[in-house]
Amino acid sequence: MANKIIRDELKTRGVRHWELAYELGISEQILVRWLRFELSEEHQLDMLMKIEEIAKRKERSLETERKE
Repeated sequence: MANKIIRDELKTRGVRHWELAYELGISEQILVRWLRFELSEEHQLDMLMKIEEIAKRKERSLETERKE
């Protein structure tokens, strides 16, 4: 399966395709097409950083909700 590390990280971190696509400035459909074929290491690293940012943002949001 192409881009397994990206797919695994999305699943593990609870980040949806549409959330990553939004951060990348593309549509969800484009992201899904990109994931069909192995991406360059640079492109994968960029996506992994975006996934990390989204996951941290979601985590902070949940922590804020719990405090209220």
